[in-house]
Amino acid sequence: MGGGIAGSSAAAGLAPHGRTIMLEAEDAFGYHSSGRSATYYHFGIGNSTVRGLTAFSRRHFESKTLKGVARSHLSPALFVATSDMLTEMDALRREMGRFTDSLEHIDEVALRKIVPVLKSGDEGLLAGIMDHSARRLDSDALLQDYRAALSQEGGKSVTNARVASIERKDGSWVITTTRNECYAAPVLVNAAGAWCDHVAGMAGVEPLELKSLRRTIISIDAPPEHDARSWPFTKTVVDDFYMLPESGRLLACPVDEVPSDPTDAQPEDYDIALAAAKVEEYTSIPVRRIAHKWAGLRTFTRDRVPVAGFAPDAAGFFWLAGQGGYGLQTAPAMSAITEALITGAPWPDDLEQLGVTESALSVERLKQADKNTEVAPPEARGNA
Repeated sequence: MGGGIAGSSAAAGLAPHGRTIMLEAEDAFGYHSSGRSATYYHFGIGNSTVRGLTAFSRRHFESKTLKGVARSHLSPALFVATSDMLTEMDALRREMGRFTDSLEHIDEVALRKIVPVLKSGDEGLLAGIMDHSARRLDSDALLQDYRAALSQEGGKSVTNARVASIERKDGSWVITTTRNECYAAPVLVNAAGAWCDHVAGMAGVEPLELKSLRRTIISIDAPPEHDARSWPFTKTVVDDFYMLPESGRLLACPVDEVPSDPTDAQPEDYDIALAAAKVEEYTSIPVRRIAHKWAGLRTFTRDRVPVAGFAPDAAGFFWLAGQGGYGLQTAPAMSAITEALITGAPWPDDLEQLGVTESALSVERLKQADKNTEVAPPEARGNA
């Protein structure tokens, strides 16, 4: 259930092992988060588990789709710091260095050469880290390729399949849509993004208390005196601002995280203004016109690590949720994990070598965290 990058990649991985059907509630695949992502592959976000998932996924992105189209291309990512962020920059460089040997320290002079509009100096940006292994992903090509792989193995993709009911009957999960279509399978993969807890509730499964956070992006005109097409993805080492070139313009984001119910997210005036203000705070670009604006939801578990595994309270109900802002760049790894856990295949050796374990992604680790919170003494809870 779910036709975004999580559901599409999982369905493609499972299709060779048995009949697989992917259901999408909307009239287009990837309509919500997957289709609204900045689509970058880099090691600047997440913890070590997320970075391990990202590193595992690299080979997939370096290859071509079934139609011979490149899934990505090299496009450096630059992480920049003010004087107040230098400690965080050093920590980020050490963590990223565990997964890539393509990092370069960028001083203040070099920053101005790479992205001439960045404000530098005592009240601006002083240094940065360039990740030359970063890649620009083609989200549409990735989604189409996964659906093609599913179809090639005899699987089926269905849009406008909004669920009306879910029940467990005779060893199968039976899903009835609002169009009165019925589907049944012994395993239900819950890859519904921000709606994963809602799907669980319909199935009578205990939710994971996932949190959906809205993020806003604006598109502005690039300064005419500069050729911005070669500029890297540029982000502050703390979550405060990023921008990148896109189709002759610049995309800019205030890295906002606004709690939201699962919905068709729309940008709000305050967040649009905040994005424009961040552009003017970190660059010399005056924002006179906003060409386009949109918002999307990023859904997280409480520890911000995705979850993949069978629910302990419901046979055949498989959680694939909480991919947050790294669903695209970790999709190949999450697909391989889902395939292994559902078919009983061994855990991928490459993931083990990268420090990604089954327990780190398990449902049980979240349940155990709940128990630890419940028994924690008052003083421990107060300091959390």
